[in-house]
Amino acid sequence: MDEWGKIVDGFYEKWNLPNCLGAIDGKHVVIEAPAKSGSLYFNYKGTFSIVFLATCDADYNFTTVDVGGYGKQSDGGIFAGSTLGKKLASGTFITCGPRRLPESTTLTLPCYFVGDEAFPLSTRLMRPYPGKGLDVSKRIFNYRLSRARRCIENAFGILTSRWRIFRRAIAAEPKQVENIILGK
Repeated sequence: MDEWGKIVDGFYEKWNLPNCLGAIDGKHVVIEAPAKSGSLYFNYKGTFSIVFLATCDADYNFTTVDVGGYGKQSDGGIFAGSTLGKKLASGTFITCGPRRLPESTTLTLPCYFVGDEAFPLSTRLMRPYPGKGLDVSKRIFNYRLSRARRCIENAFGILTSRWRIFRRAIAAEPKQVENIILGK
């Protein structure tokens, strides 16, 4: 079985979410204000940052990364310009075809990533149903999606707890910060 197939199996076994390729989110890595950068790196949290956009598997291992988004950009905007976002939008990111849903003999569903409301809904990217007063099936879906999406939040938490440099503003040029994030 290929790596993506193992990831799909892991999300179903651990989080009861079939056909999930991974969870996606962005992390603002706080930096000191770069010289002459204006508001490019200034984010909604009131700090300067570079965005680390990543996906992970059910075991909190990063599977794809995109580093270098400006702090002022939204996760959805960074995703749209990322390699993964472009490949998903064009249909060239094909890891596995539609798979039969568990306990079904005929119903199939494409494999997909899960994200929060910041990401665009598509056949390859699911996000929760919006609003309150949802029926039971939608609440169950949101619950399962939320449990799977926590994997990326936990992966970022593990990264931050393991590498203390992510706990404070990094005093380096943006390109150097990108290399630090990537471990170069």
